[in-house]
Amino acid sequence: MPVPTKLRTYLALGPSNLARVAGYRAALRLRIHPVLRVRSESPTGLFFARAKSADSQLVPRQTWLGEALYFGYHRVPCEDAPDWHANPFRPVARADPHVHWSALADFDSAVGDIKTVWEASRFDWLIAMAQRAALGDEAELERLNVWLADWVEHNPPYRGANWKCGQEASIRVMHLALAALLLGQADSPQPSLLLFIQMHLARIAPTISYAIGQQNNHGTSEAAALFIGGSWLAAHGDREGHRWAATGRKWLEERARALIMADGTFSQYSVVYHRLMLDTYCFAETWRSLQQLEKFSSALYERLRGATSWLRQLTAPANGDAPNLGSNDGARILALTDADYRDFRPSLQWASALFHGRRSLGAGPWDQQLLWLGLSPPSKALPELASESFDDGGLHVLRHGRARAYLRYPRFRFRPSQCDALHVDLWLDESNVLRDGGTFSYNSGWKDLTYFSGVASHNTAQFDEREQMPRLSRFLFGAWPKAEKVRLASSSNNGAGAAAGYRDYCGAEHVRAIELNERQLLCRDQLGGLAERAVIRWRLEPGDWQLSDNRIGNGAYEIVVESNAPSAELRVVKGSESRYYLQRSELPVLEIHLPVPAVVETRVSF
Repeated sequence: MPVPTKLRTYLALGPSNLARVAGYRAALRLRIHPVLRVRSESPTGLFFARAKSADSQLVPRQTWLGEALYFGYHRVPCEDAPDWHANPFRPVARADPHVHWSALADFDSAVGDIKTVWEASRFDWLIAMAQRAALGDEAELERLNVWLADWVEHNPPYRGANWKCGQEASIRVMHLALAALLLGQADSPQPSLLLFIQMHLARIAPTISYAIGQQNNHGTSEAAALFIGGSWLAAHGDREGHRWAATGRKWLEERARALIMADGTFSQYSVVYHRLMLDTYCFAETWRSLQQLEKFSSALYERLRGATSWLRQLTAPANGDAPNLGSNDGARILALTDADYRDFRPSLQWASALFHGRRSLGAGPWDQQLLWLGLSPPSKALPELASESFDDGGLHVLRHGRARAYLRYPRFRFRPSQCDALHVDLWLDESNVLRDGGTFSYNSGWKDLTYFSGVASHNTAQFDEREQMPRLSRFLFGAWPKAEKVRLASSSNNGAGAAAGYRDYCGAEHVRAIELNERQLLCRDQLGGLAERAVIRWRLEPGDWQLSDNRIGNGAYEIVVESNAPSAELRVVKGSESRYYLQRSELPVLEIHLPVPAVVETRVSF
């Protein structure tokens, strides 16, 4: 890769961020980082006492009963506490529980995907058990204490993989605090629980600079844990808690300004990570309110109102699903309902109530997210949604009747994770007709990694079999394209339209305009510049699609392709999608192969 490309990419990441990350890694390597001097005793005794009786209108989750739930999808038999260091997807794979976390490799082929080890140690099970215990199930109260004691026994302070990541420790802190709220013990916590929180914050605080340097949800998660856990400790006489709470508050404010753009787009350009960030802020605000702490700034609340509106535009009210845009690593935290992992409605209703003072959705099971926290669902609803462009983050949203179309375009202030420039998602009510491929795994082989994050996993054009951006490392692309010829979303009685384009690092050009009305989506692609051939892909809803000449249909939808290129060829091939982490399935993909330059019109009728 040419040096100027790498240099421009590193400069785009930000010199201060690079310095934070490089300094952290160097200090660990030289064994001089302050986090290496952190010591703690392991807590003993009960973590939670008998619960106060909860409201009878509350409905507990029914997960983690005889089986573990990984990434909101995979169910693994689990009667007793799990092996906290095992990868359940590879029976003999197990991380070393004895060495200091700093000595463990980021990627260990003997262990496999480290996220499979971390998942049970996020303590999602604690929330489900606490809910059932709050409604009078004493066996669940005993079980959650047994599991917590087992975790402490097998994860001595700062040894093993479960201490390696500050964000993972932060998620545990938030879940412990949430369990205390559910069990009515936030104001009178057990000494062992406070020591457990202190142990975690002592791990998180020294490496917060590294989290900030990553410009993603690590910073928001770790700031929230310091604020929540620190204020909790301070309220019970821990002097260090005041400092941790102040640090957490500072970074929650700063991260909201830095990572949430004025239009509500989050730095990671991902629906799943957007939810993770928003849930984190929702819990920080809920905790602040319940503990009667000082309010955050008006600027923070303004950014979170925008972030809520962004998620609302992407969430289907009928089933809560959303486009599979950006990275999808199976993350979901603070879940108080049995909603599917891909159901974003509980998060949306929570954020709407907190930051807009209104509801996004009518009454439904998603209101349990509020009720468990003692929050009343607002009576007033937010206004109807209309077509909108989130130009700071590069997303057009077109709406007309029951149809929605999403067009991604490259406005990269932060590093992109996928080659999805000018990708289009099409939805009819809850049906995702044209769809994104997802992620599958961060630790998969090179073939899967390049496929799912590459252009072939998106509904857009690929030039000369190359990616839209050159890959510099597993998680970093270079030569970020810049949007051109952007036409913001507009609507009329007859439909809605928008457009955008870009030029890639080799000089190929793609301009895409879309129009949506009550009967069809029309997509017009102009391909030109320095390229010889291109392929436009349309990743289709699974089903029986039949191709005939220049049209393909499945009985419910028909796609017709027209082009000024005389040698354009249509093919249907097998593709893959991953709607849940470590899960994949087949789907048909319509490919349009043609020379460049060319103009292509694709009409999707429904």
